[in-house]
Amino acid sequence: MVAALELYLDTDATRRIRVLWDALESEGVQSMRSLLEQRHRPHVSLAVAARFDPEQVADALAGMVVAAPLRLEFQHAGQFVGRVLWLGLAPTAELLAHHAQVHHRLAQAGITLVEHYQPGRWVPHCTLSMRVPNVLMAAAVRRCLEMLPLTATVVGAAITDHARGISHPLP
Repeated sequence: MVAALELYLDTDATRRIRVLWDALESEGVQSMRSLLEQRHRPHVSLAVAARFDPEQVADALAGMVVAAPLRLEFQHAGQFVGRVLWLGLAPTAELLAHHAQVHHRLAQAGITLVEHYQPGRWVPHCTLSMRVPNVLMAAAVRRCLEMLPLTATVVGAAITDHARGISHPLP
């Protein structure tokens, strides 16, 4: 199981990523749209853990605007080991500082986070597919590049664990 602190995107960026999900699906690539009974929405994860206690996370972040109206610029497509396809963000100073502040507060509260989401290791991204078949990867990346660059603004945030049906909004 995986829990995440997700940042949600403005209406236009969300729509454009959903259109990309549909395009990938039409080419035989299972997108985030079809995972977990369509509970996913386009997002950028700031922190990931095996499990979160939503109240503990909310307490750790109390007084902080997690859904800060950050301007995000998706500029490239990428692939993680395991054939995970994603859209990558320009790592602006503002985004990286916000990420570091969230992690600092969670660490102070004793919340254990996945290592590759730690400051200095985090690759800011929006996941499109969890397992692209090798024979379809080039076409999938090409499809992603057709819609870049994509500018977005953060409009919301939540602590989620889709497998457990948890979605706890944050300010």
